[in-house]
Amino acid sequence: MPKSTSTLVGLAAVLGAAVFCVSGQTVVPVTKAQEAKLIAVLKSDAPRKEKADACRLLALVGTKDAVPVLAGLLADEELNHMARYALEPIPEPAVDEALRAALATLKGRPLVGVIGSLGVRRDFNAVGPLAPLLNAPDVEVARAAARALGSIGTPTAAEALMKALPTTPAGSLLDVCEGSFRCAETLHAQGQHQPAGAIYDRLLATPGTPHQVRGGALRGAILTRGRDGVDVLKEYLRSKDYILFSAAVQTAQELPGLDVTQALGAELGRLPDDHAILVIQTLGTRGDAAAVPALATAATSAPKPVRLAALRSLPMLRGSAAAPVLVTHIGDADREVAGAAQEGLASLPGKETDDVVLGMLNSPDKRHKLAAIELIERRYMTAAVPALLNAAANADPQIRTAALRRVGSLGSSADLPKLLDVFASLSRPDDLDAAEQALNGLCGKHQNAEACAQQLTASLRNAQPAQTPTLLRVLSVVGGPVALKTVRAAVADTNADIRTAAIRALGAWKTADAAPDLLELARSAPNATDQTLCLRSYLGLASNADIPVGQRLHMCQQAAELARRTDEKKMLLSALGSLPAPKTCSLILPHLDDPAVKEEAAAAIVAVADKLLNRKDANKVAASLVSPLEKVAQTTANQELAKRANALAQQAKTKAGQ
Repeated sequence: MPKSTSTLVGLAAVLGAAVFCVSGQTVVPVTKAQEAKLIAVLKSDAPRKEKADACRLLALVGTKDAVPVLAGLLADEELNHMARYALEPIPEPAVDEALRAALATLKGRPLVGVIGSLGVRRDFNAVGPLAPLLNAPDVEVARAAARALGSIGTPTAAEALMKALPTTPAGSLLDVCEGSFRCAETLHAQGQHQPAGAIYDRLLATPGTPHQVRGGALRGAILTRGRDGVDVLKEYLRSKDYILFSAAVQTAQELPGLDVTQALGAELGRLPDDHAILVIQTLGTRGDAAAVPALATAATSAPKPVRLAALRSLPMLRGSAAAPVLVTHIGDADREVAGAAQEGLASLPGKETDDVVLGMLNSPDKRHKLAAIELIERRYMTAAVPALLNAAANADPQIRTAALRRVGSLGSSADLPKLLDVFASLSRPDDLDAAEQALNGLCGKHQNAEACAQQLTASLRNAQPAQTPTLLRVLSVVGGPVALKTVRAAVADTNADIRTAAIRALGAWKTADAAPDLLELARSAPNATDQTLCLRSYLGLASNADIPVGQRLHMCQQAAELARRTDEKKMLLSALGSLPAPKTCSLILPHLDDPAVKEEAAAAIVAVADKLLNRKDANKVAASLVSPLEKVAQTTANQELAKRANALAQQAKTKAGQ
């Protein structure tokens, strides 16, 4: 390894330890001798990489002793960057002196780099040498000088930039403006608001500057004036220049205070639509409740786009003052305007808004009532359920059904008695449908299904014939012994409609306790339609995986003699195919001879055999499966199914020891 390389490796290890120890609160000093070795590398004919590495290490440990040799590298096109990298962190005036001196001797990229380093170090004494470079023929040098003066950020730096502004060529104009902004921001942060404001004013008054400069300058001109900036804001809110107008409006978002809100609101009536909409959106973003009067006026009397913007901004304001304004537009003849008002009320938080919505429900205006019912649901106002139940007794059918539908989603089981009282007065089909939805919703939340069924049964005793089917359907959803007993009794009702409703309620039962009733009706119901319905429901229960296999198999045996239609036979075979029991295949086997269902029978046998042969006791039943599987292979027209049947038959023979 060359000597210079080994030196750098050793020093890098030492410096790495130093950095590590600094983070652990123990500093390992770097000796003058170690710095001297790095300087020696720079003075030697070492390769470029080694010199760059030495610069990198000197950035950590360099002192004024390293400045002359590093300064000597500033003219080197290849090492200029690394030399500056090492110089910039060294806290010595000699660094600034060396960099300033280099300004007079360098050109091109090295000069641009040195100018940048003076900006990084914020060398106040560099303002004088940098100022002439703003007019340098090399545009990159001029741009770098502008940025560096901006980083220095002193009043003299700002003065140099301002002086150069009128004669700055287009290629570096943005950089001079950027440097000026940096100066203004630095001065403003230091509390020198007047000099900072003067810079912004000058930029704002300079013709030909890009729109982003004009907008940024106006923002600065307003903010640096403090409360006096509101007067500037008012002036530019009336500007016909949209760039300056929008900059003023956006700056208002950064200014707190009632006077700003009032200034924005006062201009609304004078502005064209696009300007007004921007102001309205800004008022919404500010969230100041003092904007309510101005937005209320805009929502009422402005052109439609402005009205919509106002209605959409009102919910963003703090407090509840916006709610009454939104209510006044709920019934607007323009559906889009009414919809915007309703959306606003839906999103406006707080109990005060809930109270406003309840007030709408008590309004004599039908449109307000209907909107209130929808809002109660959207705002999930569970405390409003009693009011909804009262509305459910309204004389207007549209209001009545709308209220009923919301009771189920918002109410609780405690509201069931009151809902049943309301139900007793209903007769229209739409009302009964809405009530059924509500009853199902409340019963679904009831923790005691039997108590719920008892309440429904009690109501059923006094129900009108038109109401009874609804209660029977709800009872079928609730389920349980009480519900089943009630529905079973209704099957014998003399009223044909009630009897049919009871049979259909049994057909919708989800548990096996209804199976005996369904089977009996499938055998003896007065008409064939009811018989078919009950048989299908019975077979549906036989397919329910929640019922034990043995019970389901028994149900299938009971239903086999009744399944005469092709679709009924398919339902039976579907149920049997899910029952892995030794007797299942014998029940399925006769159907292989029925052309209408032989494929379903074949698939059912294969499904059952597959499950049985994968059980631990498969050897006990394997022999009984061979013949059915072989018959499937001979009968089915499905080649894949036949192949599967043959494979299972061979598996059965093996397990049976054949």
